[in-house]
Amino acid sequence: MKLSAGVILLAMMAASPEIRYFRYERPIQTESAGQSCLVLDAGIFPHALPQLADLRLYQADAETPFAIRMAAAEDEEQRAIVPLNLGVRGGQTVFDARMPDGRYSDLHLDLKAQNFIATVTVTGSQTEAGSAETSLGNYTVFDLSSQKLGRSSVLHLPESDFPLLHFRIKGPISPQSVAGVSVLRVSTTQAKYLGVAASSQVAQKGHSSVIEFTVPANVPVDRIAFAPSSTPAQFSRNVIVTVTPALANSGTDGGQPAQPQSFSADLLRVHSLQNGHRIDEEHLAIDVPGMDSSAPAKWTISIDNGDDAPLTLESVQLQMLERSLCFDAQANSSYELYYGDSALAAPQYDYAKLFAPLANAAHVAAGPEQANQAYQPRPDERPFTEKHPALLWVALAAVIALLGAIALQSVKAAKQPSE
Repeated sequence: MKLSAGVILLAMMAASPEIRYFRYERPIQTESAGQSCLVLDAGIFPHALPQLADLRLYQADAETPFAIRMAAAEDEEQRAIVPLNLGVRGGQTVFDARMPDGRYSDLHLDLKAQNFIATVTVTGSQTEAGSAETSLGNYTVFDLSSQKLGRSSVLHLPESDFPLLHFRIKGPISPQSVAGVSVLRVSTTQAKYLGVAASSQVAQKGHSSVIEFTVPANVPVDRIAFAPSSTPAQFSRNVIVTVTPALANSGTDGGQPAQPQSFSADLLRVHSLQNGHRIDEEHLAIDVPGMDSSAPAKWTISIDNGDDAPLTLESVQLQMLERSLCFDAQANSSYELYYGDSALAAPQYDYAKLFAPLANAAHVAAGPEQANQAYQPRPDERPFTEKHPALLWVALAAVIALLGAIALQSVKAAKQPSE
């Protein structure tokens, strides 16, 4: 109850949007009626508030409700499965796995082994025994740590819904090395990304290849995509990403300097034929964990080459998840998207709470950003003491001086001899 009261109080205290107080606008023209969606490009974010809190859509002078939709893949449900009938048959490790209801694709084998290459044959059936089995393919799993080429034990199955899977492993994997299987549900949506910044400028510093970016405030970065040249055909490199906010260099905000944030991940590419096994595995993109983007920041990407030749990179790209602004449009109508008012809080629309995306939603585009010709600064509505804090100290000093003078006069009067 206290939390609800606090939210209501903040909503009452928040400034109301008015067209004259927005610094920027972008025109939108619709053709058809109904749900329409506009992809928000990276250029909007530096001039808007964090999380796009000050975005407002107007048709003439009327505010139009909208919802912002992020094109992220749905969270995949991961579930561990205990192997059944684990043993050896015909010199190969075999086991079964009872799958959860629903559709699935990628499987992860939890193998407690090192320095191996093996082939996994997977078939599916409707019952545990006595029914025909359907081949789902042969897959190579490997651990090439001794060659510094990483490890992979993911099976990229075609989308399936068999209640029972059968596994046969040909290679140096004993039943004791099979700890389990993890299944990932098929995601009904695929993530979409937009470019934030790209560079092919790579500096060599010792054993590291370093790429640097400057990202404006409020611009999200959700993934880093690498485009190496075709050679070498295989590599495994550790990548360290450091994000240094601009305030960390100046410390002029009056508080503690912002601290750099960092994380690490691996790049992997293996295309080779080893011991009769064909291996094709690539991991050339890094997901970025939640990073504070409220200040301009320097992004430093360091690829540790060890004693190998540096990777030749055609490009490195910072990417953001695609975000779309969706609204119910009128046919052949003009709208204006406004932003750039730091006094606003995020809008609360019923439309956003009840929003259901439509597969046939119309796609609209926004014109180039332009200054709002009607813009004027918001009036300063702070109390007089907040506008002029120095006067408060002057008044306080005057009061202290006055009290001191009165006290001094009282002392003098007390010392005078009575007549």
